[in-house]
Amino acid sequence: MTIAGSADVVMVRQIVRTLAIEAGLSLVDQTKIVTAASELARNALVYAGGGDVRIDLVENGRKRGLKLVFSDKGPGIPDLDKALTDGFTTGGGMGLGLGGSRRLVDEFDLVSAPGKGTTVTVTKWAR
Repeated sequence: MTIAGSADVVMVRQIVRTLAIEAGLSLVDQTKIVTAASELARNALVYAGGGDVRIDLVENGRKRGLKLVFSDKGPGIPDLDKALTDGFTTGGGMGLGLGGSRRLVDEFDLVSAPGKGTTVTVTKWAR
């Protein structure tokens, strides 16, 4: 799915909520993955001018979950450690997006470099 405007961020939230229910996530875990998805979609829009997200139901043995892959072709992140530090922001926000998203999910992977764009992969497993 393409993220090109605020309406797309809302659509990402709705799709993630629907699939989180299908994956069997608890209400608390649904809220966590929807919040992380919203933050990451908004980051792609604000910092890269848009991007894409792939949303998949996944299985690992008996566990089901939801995997989200956000990618953009924006300016990239020059210092990943700093970007994951609470309070650090380049956009005037609270600086909780990436670090907060990482705490809300079970698996988090961030790949970025200046001029190369950014890919963030997150997974939340049903308990």
